[in-house]
Amino acid sequence: MSRLVIVSNRVGPLKDTGRAGGLAVALVDALTKSGGIWFGWSGEVSEEGTFGAFKTQKTKSVELVQMDMTQADYDDFYGGYANRTLWPVLHYRLDLAVFDRRFEQGYRYVNERFSTRLGPLLKPDDVIWVHDYHFLTFASHMRAMEVNNPIAFFLHIPFPAPEVLAALPNAESIVRSMLAYDLIGFQTERDASNFRRFVEEELGGTDLGDGRLSVAGGEVIAKAYSIGIDAENFAKFTSTLDARRNIDRLEKLMGGRQQIIGVDRIDYTKGLPERFRSFERLLEDYPENRGRVSLMQVAPPSRADLDAYIDIRRELDEMTGHVNGRFADLDWTPIRFLTKSFTRRALSGIYRASKVGLVTPLRDGMNLVAKEYIAAQRPEDPGVLVLSRFAGAAEAMKEAIIVNPHSPEEVAAGLQRAITMPLDERRDCWKIMFDRMCKEDAVAWSRAIMDDVVKCRSGNTVRPH
Repeated sequence: MSRLVIVSNRVGPLKDTGRAGGLAVALVDALTKSGGIWFGWSGEVSEEGTFGAFKTQKTKSVELVQMDMTQADYDDFYGGYANRTLWPVLHYRLDLAVFDRRFEQGYRYVNERFSTRLGPLLKPDDVIWVHDYHFLTFASHMRAMEVNNPIAFFLHIPFPAPEVLAALPNAESIVRSMLAYDLIGFQTERDASNFRRFVEEELGGTDLGDGRLSVAGGEVIAKAYSIGIDAENFAKFTSTLDARRNIDRLEKLMGGRQQIIGVDRIDYTKGLPERFRSFERLLEDYPENRGRVSLMQVAPPSRADLDAYIDIRRELDEMTGHVNGRFADLDWTPIRFLTKSFTRRALSGIYRASKVGLVTPLRDGMNLVAKEYIAAQRPEDPGVLVLSRFAGAAEAMKEAIIVNPHSPEEVAAGLQRAITMPLDERRDCWKIMFDRMCKEDAVAWSRAIMDDVVKCRSGNTVRPH
């Protein structure tokens, strides 16, 4: 059986720490079954950087291999091109993108360094699986080293429409580098279609159907593989001590009132200011909810050194004060804004104690919070999911209340419908989504990608020009 070699910016824990998400669980499952390597950045900077010694950890048949970056590499690759250029462009936020040639050069250099260091660790029959926007050009460097192993890639965030991506300088070159992968996976059919359209319109490719593209005499697979979670296992979390403690505390705190829950990193793609405005609109348009319904927003900080994230944190603090100052009463606080993280077990209890799950990103590749919220519900008395139409999860969770996050009126109306939905309707919607999630879990997702990539032959891989 071929080994699996996973490449990602950060390497996940091999043991369950309680904070690992569904992706880490699925990747560990795939690695454990085949044996192999999980290769990535250590999270540390040093003078030696990618030229320094590996930091390794081994458990049975799986080895974690990590290396440092220099501060300059980190600034250009991660802080620069990945998060100041690619992240906003791929999320349709051209207004926030920084286009700096130095960033792109640093990005390509780090991709090349990662491929150079990984090369000697490979065996001829290894299958390589690369993850996310940090490594769009990785396979092109591997092919330049004459590595002919099957290489799959999965993009966890959106892939924008061709006319949006065209604003990225050297977009054609970046996408051509991606064609060195045998298989390119996306969260949704919309994302996969956007990629195929770009290859057709800008690179002269031909869509052969069934997710296959013909370009420059070769073929590449570009299709959707919707990531899932282990819904049954997540549901079991609600019986743990951490979960029960949160359920009891929240139910006592609410005193019969209803809670809306949002859980997101502080990020401009998550639509948190729009969400707070929508909740304010709920209290304006449906005043019967005043004193009866609260919004709890859990929002751990991320990339706190970037100006866009500092600004959004400040805006959320101000909006919380505004709404609470306007509507709060002696025994009721409309918005509780928590800038801290919780374990997945603790979150399962928070989800279960919440009448409504509010997941309204402006753009999101998938959004597993939506699935975790459904998994955590009581089958006999489930809550209701209000979901952005721009979250990848909306393609498969049509039984949720789908809303436009840019419209406070529409989100407020969706919240009101969720709050007042009859029990029978809540049960029916929940069961359909939960049963589907149990079939389309994270393990099924990883196996589908691995099954498809092993069918590929390196000789069919399009080489970048």
